[in-house]
Amino acid sequence: MAAIRSSELVAELASFVAIPSISMDPGRRPAMRDASTWVAERLDFADGRVVETERIVDPSAPTILVYGHYDVQPADPLELWSTPPFEPTVRDGRIYARGACDDKGQVLIHVNALEAFLETKGTCPVNVKFLIEGEEEIGSGNLEPFVTGHKDLLACDAVVVSDTALFDKKTPSITHGLRGLSYAQIDVRGTSRDLHSGTFGGAVINPAFALAHIIAQLKDAKGKIKVPGFYDKVRKLTAAEHKAFARLPHSDAKLRKEIGAPALFGEPGFTTLERVWARPTLEVNGIWGGFSGEGAKTVIPAEAHAKISMRLVPNQTPREAFAKLEKYVKKIAPKSVQVTVRHLHHGDGWLAETDHIALQAASRAVKRAFGKAPVFTREGGSIPVIATFDRVLKVPAVLMGIGLHDDNLHAPNEKLDLDNFFKGNEAATYLMEELGAV
Repeated sequence: MAAIRSSELVAELASFVAIPSISMDPGRRPAMRDASTWVAERLDFADGRVVETERIVDPSAPTILVYGHYDVQPADPLELWSTPPFEPTVRDGRIYARGACDDKGQVLIHVNALEAFLETKGTCPVNVKFLIEGEEEIGSGNLEPFVTGHKDLLACDAVVVSDTALFDKKTPSITHGLRGLSYAQIDVRGTSRDLHSGTFGGAVINPAFALAHIIAQLKDAKGKIKVPGFYDKVRKLTAAEHKAFARLPHSDAKLRKEIGAPALFGEPGFTTLERVWARPTLEVNGIWGGFSGEGAKTVIPAEAHAKISMRLVPNQTPREAFAKLEKYVKKIAPKSVQVTVRHLHHGDGWLAETDHIALQAASRAVKRAFGKAPVFTREGGSIPVIATFDRVLKVPAVLMGIGLHDDNLHAPNEKLDLDNFFKGNEAATYLMEELGAV
């Protein structure tokens, strides 16, 4: 293959991440269209919010479907960025910008790989279809209906996704498992309006206290989830899986230092990797109610709220988890408040066998690019569409990410290591070769 044109690749990535395509911000709709157009022009085809195109070089050759997204998270808080989030900056071998890693840089490696083949060989070992969307960061509400309604259009032999991370800088990896997600909101209302805390204090319950009471009963002091039946269907790790996790070069001390925590914390009886990859969780993602501005305002808030996420593992289903949470919250809530538990969105988990020919082809490709055989890992996060692809298209998924766990996804100073980016371009190219030879 031709030598990687590093400066051109970085310049192209910079132009892509400079577009503030924040899907959850209605004011950014023009930017969303710009990002869609940018991808469409790169792929020569556009269709609404989903950019879909294909390159069929040989009907008898294997076909891969490359999935990714061009929307990004909001950049707040802006004051914590060292450089503006949509003014990409290269320093110390990394490019800093919102979307650099999640997911624009990772999408581009597959576009570049196909282009390299067509420029140098005039053909490609596989047929390539691209499905690039603009709603991933807001739950991909339109994606599952699109996939379900276009099975023939998206028919392939394997789905390829780069929206994950390497185990670490020195350890390339391929992800073969994702946790599912059930996301809810708890709303607690005490009165029809905020009340003066002097005039009414002692006569009514404070919804903020009521909510705190509820949240405090969701887990015990050691981190075990107290929702009845929550663990009933959890798939247990096998002895082989325990050993495979233990062989990975993980350090609790290093992790603690990287995230700035006084100590790690989690469900007793499991290692950190087991807790994050193969055990379910329940977390409070946000809590609010009443007055929180500067100074003092003596009120009893009329209502209080909390966002709750549950990460789920194989054999758990999002709707069952939500139903158990809702039932338990209503049972433990004080009778002097009105409590509503709302389901906001969800996604199924996914687990693939590592001996599948597609994952083994990816392993060979990554080894060729990175000079070292990858390890197989799971991911604590969720990519709901992977389970959709598995269910609807009935093909394996290859999750070949090039990010790092300190790339600050969804946080200020998001970055992408350029060495990983260049090697990712090579790995994507080799993957097409390896899959074409299967």
